Amino acid sequence: MGLFALTGLSPAEVAGTAIVTHVATGALATAAYTRSGQLRECATRRTALLLAGTAVIGTPIGVLVNTMVSTRAFGLTLGLLLLLVLVAALVWIRERRSPAAGAVPPTPLVAGLGLAVAVAAGVVGIGGPMLTVPLLIALGVPVLESLASAQVQSIVVAAVGTLGYLAHGAVDWPLAALVGIPELAGVLIGWKIAHALPARGLKYGLIVALLALAPYLALHG
Repeated sequence: MGLFALTGLSPAEVAGTAIVTHVATGALATAAYTRSGQLRECATRRTALLLAGTAVIGTPIGVLVNTMVSTRAFGLTLGLLLLLVLVAALVWIRERRSPAAGAVPPTPLVAGLGLAVAVAAGVVGIGGPMLTVPLLIALGVPVLESLASAQVQSIVVAAVGTLGYLAHGAVDWPLAALVGIPELAGVLIGWKIAHALPARGLKYGLIVALLALAPYLALHG
């Protein structure tokens, strides 16, 4: 997002440079959530594996789509205004209805979600958790388990996406390092915050963040 708004990189270079940074951050976050126990639970591992498996298929499709879109179309896609607002609304509905905690969504639903997010992530260069986490929460998956599963997915999205964009010569390595190193610190801070706050507080924080982010993305799309 920032790379698109603040640099003169092409859509492919923006996505390629951004997606590279998620390899290390995804690996670090996955290790952190394994340490804290979320990825040792069978249901969470199942969700994570489904998301990671569909990422192998969806991410290359997203990379291919990126190479065919104009800068304007890329900006509009990056905006994700309607999708982010919809996601925020789904999380809100999920919280208000308060269904049984720890729900396990059907396999086809998780697979479809993972494929859709992987394609979107491949197109714009995001790691995946920004979309996957609120969608999983809306399906009834607990917050920490959603975060943990999405981080595993992000490793595959980032690794496959990096290979795709490298093939197109669309990775700015110095810029990726400049952006990616501070992101590693952010991952650890976010992990600690996620475990310090109550689940309800995390959900409302996510809603506020999504609704705040949507107008910014739209204005810079």
